[in-house]
Amino acid sequence: MMQLYKKRDFGSFISDTFSFFKQYGRNYFRNYMLLNGLLLILMIVVIVFGFREFFGVLFGSNISGQSYYFEQYYQNNLAVFIVIGIFLLLLSTALMIINFLFPVFYMKRVSQGQEKIGTDDMMADFKANIKKVMILYAGLNFLVIPVALVIFMISYALILIFVGLILLLFIVPTLVNVINFLCYDYFNSDKGFFESLSYAVRSQFSYRNGREGSPYWKYWGATLIMAIICQVVISIFTAIPMVIFFIKLTTTPSNAEFEQDPAGSGLGILFFVIYGISLLMSLLLMNMQYVNSGLMYYDSRTDLHQKTELAEIETIGTHE
Repeated sequence: MMQLYKKRDFGSFISDTFSFFKQYGRNYFRNYMLLNGLLLILMIVVIVFGFREFFGVLFGSNISGQSYYFEQYYQNNLAVFIVIGIFLLLLSTALMIINFLFPVFYMKRVSQGQEKIGTDDMMADFKANIKKVMILYAGLNFLVIPVALVIFMISYALILIFVGLILLLFIVPTLVNVINFLCYDYFNSDKGFFESLSYAVRSQFSYRNGREGSPYWKYWGATLIMAIICQVVISIFTAIPMVIFFIKLTTTPSNAEFEQDPAGSGLGILFFVIYGISLLMSLLLMNMQYVNSGLMYYDSRTDLHQKTELAEIETIGTHE
């Protein structure tokens, strides 16, 4: 069983993330796909096929020089766009909740000593915490994420004077950590939403005992490195098909089929399939980032490190 509540250095966050999936990966993703698989498939199907006609009309009208055709098509099918938009909103909401909280509940059970975790256990956690889930969802969407977006946009605007690039390099990983710490602390303690949000911010810069140095640099560095690793893996899955797409697009003698029906042609379908694969891989690989953040959270809970070590010593003594 992996010990989660313990002090870790920068390298341990990366290596222990891979160790976690080496030990629990099969069970983790089995439960993840059972809970999330249908939603993922529906999301990809809607994006790949439901919006294929939408992009086909958009690109087709631009290629043909019909500047008002898309506006006319949009007005004639407004109800369809509204229905699809609402459906996507509901899907994305469910995906957001499960993706943020599945690793939280899973790692919480691991920290409590449970080795074989089933889908029923995960469903029970979601049901038992339904009120807190709703509060977290509202808090993220109406407070945390809007503030994070404002900070991001201000930093992005400062790119014009170069300093924005440096700010983004530090701000984005820090915001990711704050949001993930909020999720972990809210469901691993008896604190309210704002108390957990306060802890999520403060724990980025100092340990709660106040006697140790700031953990900021190791948290920031581990998040940045894990994001780079995930992006490289995603690129491997999407780069080759995308290269094939552009080679076919530029070397085919006649692209009449693509010009007449960009989304329905073989090249158009290939593009959407690549996009679907990229989306699926992104969602799956984000679990590495979530688990990595979870290890950081357990590192920050210095108040529970000694208790966990004493519990393990007592367990060893019992076995002997």
